Amino acid sequence: MSGPEFAPLRWGGRDVSLELRWIAREAATAPLVVFLHEGLGSVSMWRDFPDRLCAAARCRGLVYSRPGYGRSTPRAADEHWQPDFMHRQAHEVLPALFAALGIDTAADPPWLLGHSDGGTIALLYAARWPQRCGGVIALAPHILAESGGLASIRRARVAYLEGELRARLARHHADPDSAFWGWNEVWLDPRFERWSIEDEIAPIRCPVLAIQGVDDEYGTLEQVRGIARRVPQTRVLELPACGHSAHRDQPDAVIEASVAMLAAAVPQHASKASGHSPSGSASAP
Repeated sequence: MSGPEFAPLRWGGRDVSLELRWIAREAATAPLVVFLHEGLGSVSMWRDFPDRLCAAARCRGLVYSRPGYGRSTPRAADEHWQPDFMHRQAHEVLPALFAALGIDTAADPPWLLGHSDGGTIALLYAARWPQRCGGVIALAPHILAESGGLASIRRARVAYLEGELRARLARHHADPDSAFWGWNEVWLDPRFERWSIEDEIAPIRCPVLAIQGVDDEYGTLEQVRGIARRVPQTRVLELPACGHSAHRDQPDAVIEASVAMLAAAVPQHASKASGHSPSGSASAP
């Protein structure tokens, strides 16, 4: 597993540095999958899942920590995210990262694999630039706020203040307060109770795989079923005995479905991808 690199960007009126890690970067002709982490995630919190998926699918991978997370530049002390924070990540930060890394999304549209908030960011990017996204694999994405999910976020707040959550996050974030409060405060903003991107995702034209755990404490099956109603080419995978993190609860099922989606959408790599077991070891827009 290769170590992290850093990409400098200008965003939000200041210079920021994004932690990133490449997988099989030398495989220049292979599809590129970009991994977009959850609301409390980072490069390291993916563990070995990106490596396993890229090995099974014979693709390249790019894993990065958004501003405020991991070893990327923390939030400024007076920076409070607004309910459009995922739009800004999809429409500003992600294109800026592609440009900084020289990724030509018009010539070689990347695939976006996102978990939770990262899944929402993937959908928003694909809706804004339908021709610059090869496909979306969304794990437990959010397309609307639900009362049960907001209740779980309130419980996370208690766990951070009174339990061991802060200590656990400190293993993955240089500034755990930056990561936690940026996420928690905006999701518990009263304006977020009416938040929805249901009408915004209809322009998506690429293949979509939407995966939801039946026992997800942060979202119901309506999240992925709602995507399928608005984006008819969506394949929905509902996983029993699975919570919010399908790539940790049922990694083999997620990898198998993702490899099949990539192989079908990228025929020139299908024969290579199908030979691997899923459980095996820029022009900016």
